[in-house]
Amino acid sequence: MRMSELYGLILTGGSGTRLWPRSREDLPKQFLALCGARTLFQETIVRMLRILPPERLRAVTGAQWESLVAHQAREVAHTPEDFIVLEPTMRNTAPAILLGCEALRDSGAGEDDVVVVTPSDHIVRNPDAFSEALERAVEAARAGCLATLGIVPDRPDTGFGYIRRGAARGPWFEVEAFVEKPDAATAEEYLRSGAYLWNGGVFVFTLGSLYRELERTSPPLFSLAGRGAAALHGEFEGIEPISFDYAVMERARRVAVVPLDAGWSDVGSWDALHEVSDRDERNNAAIGDVTLRNASNCFVDSRNRLTVLNDVEDIVVVDSPDALFVTRRGASQGVRDVVRGLKAEGRREVSQISECARPWGAYRVLCEAERFKVKRMVVIPGKGLPLQSHCHRVEHWIVVRGTARVRVGDEERFVHEGEGVFVPKNVPCSLENCGRIELEVVAVQEGEYLGEDDSVRPDEERPPVRGEQ
Repeated sequence: MRMSELYGLILTGGSGTRLWPRSREDLPKQFLALCGARTLFQETIVRMLRILPPERLRAVTGAQWESLVAHQAREVAHTPEDFIVLEPTMRNTAPAILLGCEALRDSGAGEDDVVVVTPSDHIVRNPDAFSEALERAVEAARAGCLATLGIVPDRPDTGFGYIRRGAARGPWFEVEAFVEKPDAATAEEYLRSGAYLWNGGVFVFTLGSLYRELERTSPPLFSLAGRGAAALHGEFEGIEPISFDYAVMERARRVAVVPLDAGWSDVGSWDALHEVSDRDERNNAAIGDVTLRNASNCFVDSRNRLTVLNDVEDIVVVDSPDALFVTRRGASQGVRDVVRGLKAEGRREVSQISECARPWGAYRVLCEAERFKVKRMVVIPGKGLPLQSHCHRVEHWIVVRGTARVRVGDEERFVHEGEGVFVPKNVPCSLENCGRIELEVVAVQEGEYLGEDDSVRPDEERPPVRGEQ
């Protein structure tokens, strides 16, 4: 009988409005670098690789983020070809976790193997403590429990669901109840009692235990299990959205909780990010090109230009390429109302971003006006933009680093640093990085319509919808 192995699932869902303007619908906070060089998603990968090898790790994500997930994962790990598990549509955490587990079964995971499920939108300042807590949760899972990590609260927060712990069972505790988000007075009582933990959405179980509980607690979901990820993928749109807590954990028979005190934060607001950031002697946190003069208790995120604060206190300033957000500290939760209002006005800044990952690399919009757009494109060695034509615009490509193999119509040639090429309307074109270093290209687009959906490929009868390019 083989020893059970450890597998991991990273969930990457989330709408991305609480940290606007840096996070958007097209770029939720898990894909942002908030407290260092790596994004929250990348930090999650690195934490998981402390306890398991990359070939046993998967990320469950939507099609709109597939390229971004692949790009960011590639920067920090050698993940397997089947690392990404695609959700056809968002159906909350229970269907997402089931889809991920089916993919793990397809790859060889057995019913005695343990799966660690974690979200990717949080910060953990003490990864050693996180790994130790996971080891205890794995022990509970191998004993037949469905386990979760309970965050040790440091304040009476009304924004979390709570877990009431019961009797100690060695390195873990029984779970007496999962509790909905409380009001302020109840949250104060929970904190004083010491018996309540925040629900952080980290789950640990064997596949066998999960499927047995799923059969009892959620027969409709269980009826879709056991046939593989491809079969479940085909049924996904018809699944009722439901959280894993409600579908399984709250009704399971044996549930364990391991307290986690590891500097965990879900960075749910700019105020929360201020609390976990490095601060100066006047309690200021500054990220980017920032100068502070007689300022105190401020948070500033300015990565695109110089920002100077003079003789102010208790404010939040967040700069992005296309929007500037200023509020007082303590009121940053109101960004949701701000975003809701901007969305009602039809402002593109709510959802769209200036930098996008693609299977071939990434691009950033440097400048945009009514009839022109300037992009900086970075192409990975061996990758390239597919053959396509544009109906409403011409393009000028200038190579600033590396060497490109370019095709325009029937002509194909190499374009070196400092050289350029012109692409007319309705002429098929492609660009490939044929070198060993990243290829950097400045693209100037001119025309009456500059949308990303103005692309026709030879095998298509229509332009792709936004996000397919």
